[in-house]
Formats: sequence, C-alpha cells, structure tokens
Amino acid sequence: MRAAEKAVKESSFLPNVHEVLARCDVADSLGLPSAYAAFMEACRAPSPKKEFSWSHPAVYYAGRASDWFFLANNAEEKTFPVFKRNYEILLKRLQNGESIDMEITKALPEHSETPLPRKAQQQRLQELKKLLGPSE
Repeated sequence: MRAAEKAVKESSFLPNVHEVLARCDVADSLGLPSAYAAFMEACRAPSPKKEFSWSHPAVYYAGRASDWFFLANNAEEKTFPVFKRNYEILLKRLQNGESIDMEITKALPEHSETPLPRKAQQQRLQELKKLLGPSE
C-alpha cells in the first residue's frame, strides 16, 4: 500500500501495476532496514552476536545464515551478495507470515566439479609425463 501511495504521489498519471511493484521495497514496507544497512549492521555487530541489540531479528538470522566468520574475513564484493540473498529470503518469509528462525539452505555454487575416476586420473598423469619428456 505504501508503494502504491508513493507511486500515485510521485506520478503525474495514475501508475500501472508494474510501476507500483517497481517501487515496492519489501524491507521498507515491513519497517526493516535495507539489505545494505542490514549487512553493515551484521558486519559491525560485536560478539557475542546473539546478545547484540539488533534492529530486527531478521538481520541476525541473515547474518547467521551467511556465516559470521565468512562475513568477517572476506571482501564486501563476495559477502554482500550472500547476505542479501539470505536477507531477501527472510523478508519473503516475513511477508508471507512464516517463521524466520528456520534454517536457510545454502545456495548451490555457480558450477561444481566432479573428480575424475582413478583410472582417468592415472591416464592423464601418464599423458602429462609424456609431454614433459624424460626427466634427467
């Protein structure tokens, strides 16, 4: 409703549904911080994390699902997308009236590699040895 009101106030014509949805910020409509503000709160929170006074429990659960160690020891370019995904999942749960303290499943990696069978590994090793030639 807030997004619809905002769209009507900011448009000179009556907005269509797409324009209203484009203005929807789930976090704002639920009274929660934006994904980036929540990320910064999670990264700056002191330990023990559970005892920190969080702006909303969803921020804590998103940080926990993202792994505190991972957040503290990696660059923002790597950690923010992970945190944002988890936070958005929790926002959708809140929007649907679901519980947010349930575990969030980890995202699948971009690509996964299956190791070669042992015989194929040995064959590749022999091919590499032939390429390198005799060792002297």
